[in-house]
Amino acid sequence: MSSFVGVLVSDQWLQSQFTQVQLRSLKSKFVSVKAQSGRVTVGDLPPVFKKVKAFDDLFNEDEIKGILSESYKDMDEEIDFETFLRAYLNLQARATEKSGSSKNSSSFLKATTTTVHHAINESEKASYVAHINSYLAEDKFMKQFLPIDPSTNALFDLAKDGVLLCKLINIAVPGTIDERAINTKKVLNPWERNENHTLCLNSAKAIGCTVVNIGTQDLAEARPHLLLGLISQIIKIQLLADLNLKKTPQLMELVQDSEDVEELIGLPPEKVLLKWMNFHLKKAGYEKEVTNFSSDVKDGEAYAYLLNTLAPEHSGPASLATKDPTERANMVLEQAEKLDCKRYLTPKDIVEGSPNLNLAFVAQIFQHRNGLTVEVDSKKVSFAEMMTDDAQTSREERCFRLWINSLGTATYVNNVFEDVRNGWVLLEVLDKVSPGSVNWKQATKPPIKMPFRKVENCNQVIKIGKDLKLSLVNVAGTDIVQGNKKLIISYLWQLMRFSMLQLLKNLRSHSQGKEITDADILNWANNKVKKAGRTSRMESFKDKNLSNGIFFLELLSAVEARVVNWSLVTKGETEEDKKLNATYIISVARKLGCSIFLLPEDIMEVNPKMILILTASMMYWSLQQPEENSIPEVTVDDLQQPEENSIAEVTVDEENKTNLDNDVSNLAIDDDDQEDNNDTVSEKIDTQ
Repeated sequence: MSSFVGVLVSDQWLQSQFTQVQLRSLKSKFVSVKAQSGRVTVGDLPPVFKKVKAFDDLFNEDEIKGILSESYKDMDEEIDFETFLRAYLNLQARATEKSGSSKNSSSFLKATTTTVHHAINESEKASYVAHINSYLAEDKFMKQFLPIDPSTNALFDLAKDGVLLCKLINIAVPGTIDERAINTKKVLNPWERNENHTLCLNSAKAIGCTVVNIGTQDLAEARPHLLLGLISQIIKIQLLADLNLKKTPQLMELVQDSEDVEELIGLPPEKVLLKWMNFHLKKAGYEKEVTNFSSDVKDGEAYAYLLNTLAPEHSGPASLATKDPTERANMVLEQAEKLDCKRYLTPKDIVEGSPNLNLAFVAQIFQHRNGLTVEVDSKKVSFAEMMTDDAQTSREERCFRLWINSLGTATYVNNVFEDVRNGWVLLEVLDKVSPGSVNWKQATKPPIKMPFRKVENCNQVIKIGKDLKLSLVNVAGTDIVQGNKKLIISYLWQLMRFSMLQLLKNLRSHSQGKEITDADILNWANNKVKKAGRTSRMESFKDKNLSNGIFFLELLSAVEARVVNWSLVTKGETEEDKKLNATYIISVARKLGCSIFLLPEDIMEVNPKMILILTASMMYWSLQQPEENSIPEVTVDDLQQPEENSIAEVTVDEENKTNLDNDVSNLAIDDDDQEDNNDTVSEKIDTQ
């Protein structure tokens, strides 16, 4: 039986934006148009896209033509299939914008890079330049290029090498990128630049940015609207980093009871910022509720009341007495500067209601003076501690949250445990991972008032999971609705693994229809390292020897010899050395092109789930390279006797030793988590 290769495109990022079902459908449309006239032009696209169901109800042909003309001046320009796909993605983004995002979406993270408006907001650009000039002024490498002049295109020219964005990501979330992995030379060759951009995009996803419509070529060309959209997200993540209970437990002052605490935990950071702002405005006697950072703040009154409450020593009645909004806005900014808030916006930006800049302004006020009491009610604190899980569960929640958001789902996830309880997010994920599996006619979109509708959504989630052969014994939709964290983590882990194995299966040119197993991945990694002349070996995905990171560095070097600088690698004998290696591994893997969401601690502690995904991601990248187009068969000799409870446990009956094509993994997770995965829910049954 011949293998199925599928539709492949040269741009790996572009390939990742579509399922094979979508690619085959779009390829068919493209070929059909080309067969008629021998070429495909931009002008051919409106009638083609009008027939796509997702666009039919939102646009007519003239509107589609107008959208395309924003990116392509010549409608007679001939295009190839990849350009066809990019045009489709742009239209898809406009469709999402027009139809409106989910109530639970994090607006600033979704909107800034999925819109195809190409007009540049000069005020925002100047604000971002001021931020960069301030925070990177002392950086050893960047200071030679700073300060940037906001009135020129120097920002875009500087961003073309990828170093600026990598540095900015590390300012937003320190430690995200191991700076030893950044190519920092005054003159970079195209390969080095592409590595930096790949590292940037994968790291941006790892801190929560939405980069669905951005590729490395976009960054290399420094396309202004996309670059500013990405910078906007990175800066806002930095400014909103403290707006959660872990970083700022004083936020408990905003809530009254346990239900409010649960709601607060599930809110996106900008909603928490609004809640904080309204909390102080109410105390100050301001009668209106601020619901956005645009029209509700453009007259400056809310700011005047807020600063009078938070910093009475720098404020006064004058800002409230003035009738001119621009004058009031200027007074507000002067008062804020006395709190050391950097002036990144102008009175005009306030009066015109610039949402991005106003949000950044309020976030700065929060950072410098949040006005919350240091002493928090002990009962509230103890409840908040109950809501916080152990470190590993917290890391896994983060991993799955970022993975979900990287899929380009319509709903942005802020907290996995809260946001999946209505079932809708999981249905969106399933539709991405297994296209066509969701019966949307039987699903209810949020907001959902009737509890049984949530159960219906979650029941379909469980049914599809079972159809995909996930281990869901005795699991029901109500378990997800009730927020059973262990079950949610177990479900998402299996789904993430399923998605990874499907990607690998689609790339196998000699698979003969066989499924990929954990054993295949383990065997591939060991063979790759062995062929490179190295002696390291991974006995299982729980092998404690992996904690020093040497095996993964040798594996990375085996798949791409130039990617590891061995002079930077430690022996991994101390905890500090292990962390240095683990941090370097993650950055090098992302630099290579692996989309991964684990943390250094996952490698140091040998979290088998994350180790499997890390290895599989390297395998996926390697299999995309022309020279490696098949996976060695797993033989009994290749597989050492696995340790007890190994994640890639392989057992071979005497009478069936050669039949290793069956799925040999039982997805055992951890000694402490066996109840969740071996029949998954024995603990749940005991508690019912």
